[in-house]
Amino acid sequence: MDSPTNHDGRRMVKGKIEIKRIENLTSRQVTFSKRRKGLMKKAHELSVLCDAQVAAIVFSQKGKLYEYASSDMKKMIERCELHRREYFHEERLQKEQQVQDLKDEITIMVNSIELLQRHCRRLMGEDLDTCSVEELKEITIQIEKSLTIVRSRKAKLNEDEVGKLKAEIAGKRELLNERTRLHEMFEEKPLWMQSRNLESEKNASSSGCENIHISNVETDLFIGLPRRV
Repeated sequence: MDSPTNHDGRRMVKGKIEIKRIENLTSRQVTFSKRRKGLMKKAHELSVLCDAQVAAIVFSQKGKLYEYASSDMKKMIERCELHRREYFHEERLQKEQQVQDLKDEITIMVNSIELLQRHCRRLMGEDLDTCSVEELKEITIQIEKSLTIVRSRKAKLNEDEVGKLKAEIAGKRELLNERTRLHEMFEEKPLWMQSRNLESEKNASSSGCENIHISNVETDLFIGLPRRV
């Protein structure tokens, strides 16, 4: 099917209408009439083509009723109401079941918390009057296991602490040995004495060199007149 054309032969493009309230009263009434008739026509076509039961109810702005029904309108409304009650009844049942499930879960959690609290009190030596012999044996076994774990952890911490102390002692011992070695090297003399000894050694060394130099000089002694060259 060809698109409509204007007077000069060009094709007209159908523009999109913005869906919002029509402010002009006359235009609004005209649009309502056209759209209402189109809706009723589409409802009739749907019922005929698809063998479906269709009902449409429209109220105008002034409250006037327009309706279409492929069969008896009253029966269709009763059927719709029945379906609505069944739907909401089923939905209500689902919600009630969800609420009941939550309540049951809360009850189970509360009971579990009470059992844990009672068990903790018994491990602390409380509320033992209602315990049987088997329950007391089980509590004893659990306490012994807990003590074993605690003692093992305590031993591990003590071992780590002893290792740290040994490492510190070894480090201090190395420092002490180094200090002893340095003391033996310098014979435990104060620094001012060590510096004086070094100066004395330097002076003695320089005096010995001078004596050696003087002793190497030859001296001749002549008696009488000087010799003629």
